[in-house]
Amino acid sequence: MTQTLPFEISKEDTFFDVLGDYIGDVFYDILPDQGYELRDEQIYMAFQVEQAFKNKQTIFAEAGVGTGKTFVYLLYAICYARYMNKPAIISCADETLIEQLVKKGGDIEKLEEALGLNVDVRLAKAREQYVCVKKLDKLEETTEDEDILDVYDSIPEFVFGGDASMQKFERYGDRKEYPWVSNEKWEAISWDPLQQCSTCDWRHRCGQTLNRQYYRHSSDLIICSHDFYMEHVWTKDSRKREGQLPLLPEASSVIFDEGHLLEFAAQKALTYRFNSKTLTSVLTEYLNQDIREESLLLIEDILEMHDKWFDILRDTSSEVEGSNRHEVPRSKEMIDLAEQMNKKVHSLLEQLVFDSELFLMDDYNVKIIEEYLEFFSYGLAILLKDNKGIFWLETNHEDSSLVIMPRLVEDVLEKEVFSQNIPFLFSSATLSRQKDFSYIAGSLGIKNYLSFTVESPFDYEEQMKMNGHLDQGEEEKWENMKAHLEHQAGKTLILFSSLEEMNRFRAWADRQSFSFPMLYEGDREISETVQTFQQDHATVLCSYHLWEGLDVPGEALSQVMISSLPFPPKDPVFDAKRNHAADAMQEVDLPYMLLRMRQGIGRLIRGHEDQGSVHVWLTPEQYEVIGKEIEGIAPTPIQWS
Repeated sequence: MTQTLPFEISKEDTFFDVLGDYIGDVFYDILPDQGYELRDEQIYMAFQVEQAFKNKQTIFAEAGVGTGKTFVYLLYAICYARYMNKPAIISCADETLIEQLVKKGGDIEKLEEALGLNVDVRLAKAREQYVCVKKLDKLEETTEDEDILDVYDSIPEFVFGGDASMQKFERYGDRKEYPWVSNEKWEAISWDPLQQCSTCDWRHRCGQTLNRQYYRHSSDLIICSHDFYMEHVWTKDSRKREGQLPLLPEASSVIFDEGHLLEFAAQKALTYRFNSKTLTSVLTEYLNQDIREESLLLIEDILEMHDKWFDILRDTSSEVEGSNRHEVPRSKEMIDLAEQMNKKVHSLLEQLVFDSELFLMDDYNVKIIEEYLEFFSYGLAILLKDNKGIFWLETNHEDSSLVIMPRLVEDVLEKEVFSQNIPFLFSSATLSRQKDFSYIAGSLGIKNYLSFTVESPFDYEEQMKMNGHLDQGEEEKWENMKAHLEHQAGKTLILFSSLEEMNRFRAWADRQSFSFPMLYEGDREISETVQTFQQDHATVLCSYHLWEGLDVPGEALSQVMISSLPFPPKDPVFDAKRNHAADAMQEVDLPYMLLRMRQGIGRLIRGHEDQGSVHVWLTPEQYEVIGKEIEGIAPTPIQWS
């Protein structure tokens, strides 16, 4: 469906001349007539962004809370998408930010109502946001869990019927459709990297597949997460080779909302994940083919080495608080075994060529085996190169996965993303280091770019009080928090630096008596939790992820508590950054923590009428060393106690 532009272009006009006039009318006349405030910061941002779209450049748009930056990029993205007849992609930091854009009363709906637009916006969610029918069907036979059985009962009839025509298929399976399911239970029934979707019997009736067919036909906006966008970048060539469409269609422009987090998503996407069971499954399929004795002996050797290798990884790994990444030492035994396996895998790839020529082997199975062995070998090559890769172990009650990730991603991004001749816009309140954008640009492989900074229009001196507390121990800190919660009668967001810290607080809070509900991230689907918090004005929301993106204006959020400074975890990813920094504290830990603090503090004041207080806890040692740094990012002076 082709959408019409909200303005007319004559033969004498150029698109950008008329667009500029239209944008001026919107911000100077139309929005003020609809009751929106005329904001100089918003108008300045609009005409800076126009240059990026006009010249197809990358721009870093650093705009404080309340500048109306979302309206600006939405207007340009929608109009340019209709002009180019290709959708714009808006990539958000996570699923929470996606919901903030598309929720009832969100920015897209507000823009539609104010301008009389009908915006075709569709969501492209990450694969783990969809139920896996294969896992659910199997689990339904053994579980007595009512939450999971309720999900099974809600699956449309055509999925299990099998004989329904495509005309009767409907989209289903989105995580948001099952708000009663906790994060822990969702992991048991959602997609995960072990699923071989291309060979799955359910794939034509899969909710993920049906949703993908739907969002690809958007004419205006496709909204996804950074993780999903980077997965698209990383898999598009291999999907084309396999005769599949890329995860996302060609875009007219790309907007990275909270773009300072894109590097982490890129690193996560460009990973090699070796599950302890996958190689065995792939090579067992090889054994079922007609193969020579040489191949059989190679497979037996590889499987024996592989089992021993994972035993070493599990025995030597150690947990890291605030991260699901278990640290694995780079021991000589582990590296030697990886080298031997890699040589054997190369030999097996050569044998596969002979076997496929000599015997009647299924072409599809040969391709699957060959691609996985090449993937396995390439990941091992990164592991074996000193300083090129970062690796860690992830475990659950069933199995383990070794994850290998390249240390630097800028070369891949420069080639695969920013070489495209389209506008790219980074939007966030925290993109620069004292208005210098070279750090983020360099980390993403961006050599030429535009940039600007506009400050928030809010009067923080009048609207916000900052309170600092010295942490003398968790028990005392929790008691102090309780007093402030009761004084405020709820209406509070508590931000923790890790899931473990939140769980320790929860264990303590469960023994207390509160006159208001306590909500915890992970108990239900996140947008449902946020909606409950926003609607019930006497509630406390406890979270370890919502440092960015949470937008709850008004009385429901009148107090933000930062339980501890959000330093990055001591896990392999950040340790790799520290090891390659001249001063790890100044170049890695402190910038990350201060940026996250700025984001967390920014959750409080979301409108000119908002009032409230922020409380932050530091240890006495932290106050001595970096207290001035904390004061330097605070929008208003901190009162210490």
